[in-house]
Amino acid sequence: MLVTGGRVLIGSGTYLEDGAVLIEGEAISAVGPREDVEELAGAEVPRFEFDGTVLPGLIDAHVHLAFDGGPDPVSTLQGSTDEELFEAMRRRGEQLLRSGVTTVRDLGDRSGLALRLAAEIHDDRTPGPRIVSAATPATTVGGHCHFLGGEVTGEAEIRELVRRNLAAGAGVIKAMVTGGGLTKDGPRSHQSQFTAKELAALVEEAHKGGVPVAAHAHGADGIAAAVEAGVDTIEHCTWMSSDGLDFRPDVVQQIIAKDIVVCPAVSPHWQMLPRFFGEVRANAMFDLVRQMADAGVRLIAGTDAGVQRAGFDGLVQALSFYSHLGLPNAAIIDMATSRAANALGLEDVTGRIAPGHCADLLLVDGDPLVDLSALGEVQAVFASGLYHESDGTRR
Repeated sequence: MLVTGGRVLIGSGTYLEDGAVLIEGEAISAVGPREDVEELAGAEVPRFEFDGTVLPGLIDAHVHLAFDGGPDPVSTLQGSTDEELFEAMRRRGEQLLRSGVTTVRDLGDRSGLALRLAAEIHDDRTPGPRIVSAATPATTVGGHCHFLGGEVTGEAEIRELVRRNLAAGAGVIKAMVTGGGLTKDGPRSHQSQFTAKELAALVEEAHKGGVPVAAHAHGADGIAAAVEAGVDTIEHCTWMSSDGLDFRPDVVQQIIAKDIVVCPAVSPHWQMLPRFFGEVRANAMFDLVRQMADAGVRLIAGTDAGVQRAGFDGLVQALSFYSHLGLPNAAIIDMATSRAANALGLEDVTGRIAPGHCADLLLVDGDPLVDLSALGEVQAVFASGLYHESDGTRR
């Protein structure tokens, strides 16, 4: 397949005008000026001619396919059988793909269903994005998201859970380092759940198996503990304390020095946060993300899709948060493409339009470097070389 575009994003903020991408099987075999690639392709190769922008498929680095994004996702999950839940997860995967998301990192599900869905998608049995799954997240007894089945006590049980997840095919290990608002009967969001030795054991076991660790951490103490343990990404990173916010510049410098990536997991409806937290506190929380960005922390895009008010078509709306902070559009697109791919260990697989990478492409009207909302004007999506029209039709 030869895909031509009025402009093709070939690097950070860099377009190739009147370009073309040649796809062979699942991969990109050539990228360049239209005339050159057309000549290379030959006359018999099918063509998809497009006048808009061709860019890498988007990456949502924080989703929960097991949750429905409704007002009470936990009750919905608990009231569903595994088969009912799996069918719903299929639909959510398709919704993500139609919105231009070709890769997701699922950071916690039940019964290994995200791994099962990942296999179906990989085998072209159902449409959806590539899934990097954490399988069952580690938490304490009665801790955050304990209902997903990952309750552990002590270093031995933590290591065993990590080994089970790795054996099942997990591409990342998730640790609930602090509590969270989704678990109404669990620890508060700012409260830590694991000891330093337990976190160190979890990280050691995951790294021994060759996979990164994602730390759910709202509390400042939990963030500091996760950094000390050597996790690879920190999710949320909201710097909460028992009496407000506790931003720690010294810990931020450690995050940078250790090359730890932060995924704020911003809701598509981030503009509603002042209604829930109050104008002053919400703006203070927003400013902490700006301070991390200004300090040089590597940020990646995620939506926490599946939790309350976070649907599976909201990545573009979530990205507008970073525009609100003043980040340039080129950097924001990197957060949802190349930078996210690097953080997920997929830098040689996706996130870029380059020969040898998977043919994960998003075709949109307009110019997203000028107007970021153009990312929502989806005309077609290619996922591992398969063409999906905006209405979900697959070829």
